[in-house]
Amino acid sequence: MNLPLPPTPAAPDNRLLREHPWVSLENPQEVEGWMDVLNRELQSLLADKHAVGPGVCFTLTHGGEVYMHTNGDGDVLLDVTPEADWITPVICASTRQDAPRGQIWVLPQHAMIELILGMNTLIASSRLVLRHEFRRMR
Repeated sequence: MNLPLPPTPAAPDNRLLREHPWVSLENPQEVEGWMDVLNRELQSLLADKHAVGPGVCFTLTHGGEVYMHTNGDGDVLLDVTPEADWITPVICASTRQDAPRGQIWVLPQHAMIELILGMNTLIASSRLVLRHEFRRMR
């Protein structure tokens, strides 16, 4: 007797984890739409899994990467790699926040739209990340 095999859990959609060329976002409504799609894609990839540091990685046009996540309070966490230090003045200006001592930024939730609009023309590509460990907390 051949019994059907139970369904296997869906594997993450690897297309969502690939690097994608950045498409310029022109206004806060487009950023909000992008954030909504990003959240839905992350939720579909995570399903019922507990992940540490899911978010998005931006590869910058002049080198380096910025990892962006949100915490349970809605704060925006940025991990700016040393190669991306050059973007610090852009982050400070667009979010009206001082630079942290290390490479980890903690920004209020309302700063995300301004952050994305400020970095918009300096992002070469983006990709979803299911796990990112922050290395140098302040």
